[in-house]
Amino acid sequence: MRGRGGYICAVSENPSADASTASASSDVTGGHSVAEAPPTAQTPPTAQTPPAAPTPPAAPTPAAADNTLATEIRNGYAFSGAAIQFGAAVVDGVTYPDARVQIPLAVMNRHGLVAGATGTGKTKTLQLMAEQLSGNGVPVFLADIKGDLSGLATAGTTNPKIEARAHNIGQEWVGTAYPAEFLSLGGLGTGTPIRATITSFGPTLLSKVLGLNETQESSLGLVFHYADQHGLALLDLKDLRAVITFLNSDEGKAELTDLGGLSKATAGVILRELIAFEDQGADVFFGEPEFDTRDLLRTAADGKGVVTVLELPAVQDRPALFSTFLMWLLADLFHDLPEVGDLDKPKLVFFFDEAHLLFDGASKAFLDAIQQTVRLIRSKGVGVFFVTQSPKDVPNDVLAQLGNRVQHALRAFTPTTRRRSGRRSRRIRTRHTTWRSSSPNSAPARPSSRSCPRPARPHRWPGR
Repeated sequence: MRGRGGYICAVSENPSADASTASASSDVTGGHSVAEAPPTAQTPPTAQTPPAAPTPPAAPTPAAADNTLATEIRNGYAFSGAAIQFGAAVVDGVTYPDARVQIPLAVMNRHGLVAGATGTGKTKTLQLMAEQLSGNGVPVFLADIKGDLSGLATAGTTNPKIEARAHNIGQEWVGTAYPAEFLSLGGLGTGTPIRATITSFGPTLLSKVLGLNETQESSLGLVFHYADQHGLALLDLKDLRAVITFLNSDEGKAELTDLGGLSKATAGVILRELIAFEDQGADVFFGEPEFDTRDLLRTAADGKGVVTVLELPAVQDRPALFSTFLMWLLADLFHDLPEVGDLDKPKLVFFFDEAHLLFDGASKAFLDAIQQTVRLIRSKGVGVFFVTQSPKDVPNDVLAQLGNRVQHALRAFTPTTRRRSGRRSRRIRTRHTTWRSSSPNSAPARPSSRSCPRPARPHRWPGR
């Protein structure tokens, strides 16, 4: 954690010395510390003695000035029990190994967000969290959009830069491999294919994916009911289309007469939506053998949680396929897992890298399913983390449910991004700033934005 512009700002008065004549300030928003000493009395000029030069400011003392900030960080992240370590506070190049930035392991099921500009280390933070969760016996699910998370399965090699960094923050770095399993959607990748049957998917979830209205959803439910009563296995989209076609034919119409029947227009709508859904690449997800979501909750023989890596580079241009799988996965986990409340550690943690690809152009049904899952699945011991460049990439209703946040560097090159960065930095600064005044001569406390009166609006004539 570094003192950077917009992230941390602390101003404190010097409690020592004479409160009426001495003060010290530390400004870490610009990456530097300044300590000012009170001016000493000057010798009166005489004919023999030239006037003494003013005493120059004292040399900067980063350690003394930054101790206040380090103490605030140390106290803010002080708690007992297992934790996910992010590093130590670094201010003006001075490292404070005892001022560790960390998150309690017990709150990792309260969901979270990792945000920051491209190239600021979001994926490294994701790997850091996933490795520590696995080391604490927590299974992890990673949605690998870019294909750069496979290194978790092999032990890393050290180098002088890593060793120097670990020494500065008071840690010992050891390359460690973690148990990892690689999956792919429908075989589109090198991992083990993940598939689900149409029967397990169910008519309700399938209707949401297809965007059907209530009448069409009830008609699709009749199709599933008929297949279940007659022992017909609906394994893939072809099986479902075949049953709908039969029930809409002359010889099959009588099968549903007692249940209200299936109109030709409704059957046509469902068939057209299924064809469009198949054209988007969703057909490869349905079939056998079906994936058992309980396999995500496994631990290895050495007690480490199994890291399940879902390879997604081959399906980046097929958002319907990924959103369909995710809706089914979360719904299945929510249905099977029991209520456990707050645990010492979560039972499973999801990480979705490049989350903007998840929500771009997403249907309302998908957003509603994600929002409902994030709201309710915490009590089942499951945490969900989204990794993206900007918080605005995640819908507001989902952001409101996230209890943890890791903010990387912000960049602003346009007026719009500068305004957004300013608002975010002010929010972060408000959380970590303490203003104190101990003497009449010290600088007054800065007013909050709420205490500043708003300028009066100019009068506008009607019609203008």
